[in-house]
Amino acid sequence: MSTLVTFGETMLRLSPTAGDRIETATQLDFRTAGAESNVAIAASNLGCEATWASKLPDSPLGRRVTREVRSHGVETHVAWTDEARQGAYYIEQGSQPRSTDVIYDRADAAITTATPADLTDGLEFERADAVYTSGITPALSDQLEETTETLLERANAAGVTTVFDLNYRSKLWSPAEAKACCTSLLETVDIPIIAARDARTVLKQTGSDEEIAREIAEAYDAEVIIITQGEDGALALEAGDGDGDDGILYDQPAYPAETVDAIGTGDSFVGGFLARYLEGDERNVERALAYGSATAALKRTLEGDLAVVTPEEVEAVIDDADGGIAR
Repeated sequence: MSTLVTFGETMLRLSPTAGDRIETATQLDFRTAGAESNVAIAASNLGCEATWASKLPDSPLGRRVTREVRSHGVETHVAWTDEARQGAYYIEQGSQPRSTDVIYDRADAAITTATPADLTDGLEFERADAVYTSGITPALSDQLEETTETLLERANAAGVTTVFDLNYRSKLWSPAEAKACCTSLLETVDIPIIAARDARTVLKQTGSDEEIAREIAEAYDAEVIIITQGEDGALALEAGDGDGDDGILYDQPAYPAETVDAIGTGDSFVGGFLARYLEGDERNVERALAYGSATAALKRTLEGDLAVVTPEEVEAVIDDADGGIAR
């Protein structure tokens, strides 16, 4: 079985019932969410052996996070501390014309002090098939920027497939700050995953999505470049050998879905892609891209950040099976 290690922050997700507002709510739905654990959970549910590494407060809130992550079959590798707090975010789901609002409460979270040793001591980090993190992680603190760089370099040097989703968050840093950090990190990344809008906002790319993928392929030594396109789907460029070989471009439309909750869709795509891409020795980009897109579509039908789906459901979406009642 393929093994995936992810590292990063997982927060508590608190949300009022649909149609209610945070300032007037009398009850909140209580879940956990974080890009890296979301990816690990999606991949685990689809048959990939996944481990999530992080740093948490040794408190009921920190233990709540690990309990939920483990409940989805993901191993947890946690550095516990008594000197920091658990991050959280509040989400108020919008409905036209009112937009969805997210309020973060993550200052001084335990993860912001995580060192490379915190996240890897006792973990067979260099023996994984792939290591994943996102641009959210280095954005949280100077210490995490250093830790992220160190761990990606170590994984790359060990021959582990490194995967990095730029995942730009304007509430964490400016485009210029993100560009300075992420362009450096991309030097050691085998599979960069970049939303088309982030390529334009952060990397200042101006061409078509295909041109963006090819420019990234020229700039960095990546094996697969993925450009996500929101409701339009995603494309992937399997890099060529550079000797007149421009690589192979795959274009994957999004599968239709009735959206219940869009938060976590991108992470579900990544988890689905990696679960299929890392399976066996073939590393089939085209099939993995379809798997990621189908996983993302299924996630949109679910409340919360997590893709609680089965391989059979993903295959059914790909095969264009009837999405009504399963008999």
